[in-house]
Amino acid sequence: MTRSLPHPGRVAQGYRLVATIATVRCACKTAPILLALSLITSGCANRAQDVLQPLAVAPTGTSRVTMLVATTRKPSDDPGKLYSGDRGTAISLNSVDVSIPPDRNRKIGEVQWPSRMPPNPQKEFAVTEFAKVESEGKALDWYRRNRNKRHQVIIFVHGFNNTYADAVFRFAQIVHDSGTNAAPILFTWPSRGRVFDYLYDKESANYSRRALEDLILQAVKSPDVSDVTILAHSMGGWLAAEALRGVAMREKSIPAKVKNVVLASPDIDIDVFRRQFTEMGQKRPHFAILTSTRDKALEVSSWLSGGVNRVGGSDLRPYAPMLEELGVSVIDTSAIVTNDPLGHNAFADSPEIVRLLGRRLAGQSLEGGKASVADQIGMSAANLAGSAARVAVAAPVAVISPEAREILKRELSSDGGKIKDGQISY
Repeated sequence: MTRSLPHPGRVAQGYRLVATIATVRCACKTAPILLALSLITSGCANRAQDVLQPLAVAPTGTSRVTMLVATTRKPSDDPGKLYSGDRGTAISLNSVDVSIPPDRNRKIGEVQWPSRMPPNPQKEFAVTEFAKVESEGKALDWYRRNRNKRHQVIIFVHGFNNTYADAVFRFAQIVHDSGTNAAPILFTWPSRGRVFDYLYDKESANYSRRALEDLILQAVKSPDVSDVTILAHSMGGWLAAEALRGVAMREKSIPAKVKNVVLASPDIDIDVFRRQFTEMGQKRPHFAILTSTRDKALEVSSWLSGGVNRVGGSDLRPYAPMLEELGVSVIDTSAIVTNDPLGHNAFADSPEIVRLLGRRLAGQSLEGGKASVADQIGMSAANLAGSAARVAVAAPVAVISPEAREILKRELSSDGGKIKDGQISY
């Protein structure tokens, strides 16, 4: 069977991952074996290069997103690329303005990538301004200029296989389409933007943990920031969880200003996430995890990782009551129709989900005239609270015995390393 699939973690459009799966029968068992992965460009020929070169004249009649971009990438000599997929030796900070075409000329959830340079801002995304943020004082000035009334910040961490431009344009799309007015901060780590560099990207995420910790701490220490939400996608979910674990260890707990963490299709080993979550300590932000049992990208990731399930591709609904007690909401997006045949990018390219995200960031109710995605996938609006609403678990959940719930709660809670029955819980 041959299936054309976009590659894991890819947010930008234009590629397909072709997986040829053979079925081998042995000892009455059927085991799918991935025989080959190959990259086919389908549409990349229409993509312009050097798209980060700012327009000479600011466009009129378009929307604008101003974001702070922090990166551990190595600077590029090409002014149209700004940063490469190689690892830098410092954290670089820049302010980037992105122009987005009028809504009548685009579809919500899509990035209208430039087909040539200079781009047509009426129909395509374009960079209008780029400036270095040269000091901590300048960074604090940026927070002050871009704060909203609630002093909210959203930090986005992209996933595997993203160039600097991919990350900038996708985050601009999320900010615009969600309708959030929280100050947008992008953390982009050294992904090479190539499907066969999965292991390089994973090590680059590892390389960038301390830098993301520093960015989080810089944000929470600003007097112009009162509420931080972290949105992380795919492999970026692992990086965000590691950074929060590191912050908790450095500061003895995660700062109270970090109120919410949204992990969209997190490409995290499910056993590793249990350890990360435990080691964050008792004072954790509220977590919302977007999962899908139809996420084909995470199936490939699981295969590459020795067959261990990924958090974003697992059915967490049976554990929903226990997870809710621990401050973790599960949003099952399996039934949501998206433009992504992998079912991996619903958080960004599904109009329903991206609007829901904006409402969560703004602390707005999901109630309204038209049936919302919350109604469509079984979420309860009655459980919304706080600056980023607590979203109830989608769909009916399995009944769990009290004994099983206590075991799971104990596994996800610190017990001080006490020895019991000859074992120290881990």
